Amino acid sequence: MPSTKTLILNNEEISQKIDRMAYQILEDNYLEKEIVVVGMANNGYLFAEKIVKKLKKISSDLKITLIKLTIDKDNQLNNNAFIDKPTDILNDKVIILVDDVLNSGKTLIYGVKYLLDFPVKRMSTAVLVDRNHKRYPIGTHYTGLALSTTLKNHISVEFETKGEMKAYLS
Repeated sequence: MPSTKTLILNNEEISQKIDRMAYQILEDNYLEKEIVVVGMANNGYLFAEKIVKKLKKISSDLKITLIKLTIDKDNQLNNNAFIDKPTDILNDKVIILVDDVLNSGKTLIYGVKYLLDFPVKRMSTAVLVDRNHKRYPIGTHYTGLALSTTLKNHISVEFETKGEMKAYLS
């Protein structure tokens, strides 16, 4: 039986969620001079790019650095993770860890684990869709959409070449 995809967020709705999340991040960090937004490769980084673009548009005073965090999802216990910039950029900074979908929490918790090896000032998490089926004790500070699904459901976020974004439930 072929699976069907149901659109749960269109481009306009995702853009609105990005706007709201960016304003929340800015409000929570208005006393900071700099924040570091860390996007989980691959879709988490694409989503983080959108948040950073909005943050830069609404705040000229805040320095925002975007970093890509890559974790070997098949070998997470081997600490096979790295960022695309020098690690000292994380020192004494507010970190916002971003992913597109929070399924079980495994990827996000391993991202937090990696980042906590550095002397960060404070860390928050942001996701576009939180499925509410966590197997790991990880929460989100900034959530676009919280959606209770069955364990058999799958959420996918698609970033199209024209810059359009869509989220599907299948």
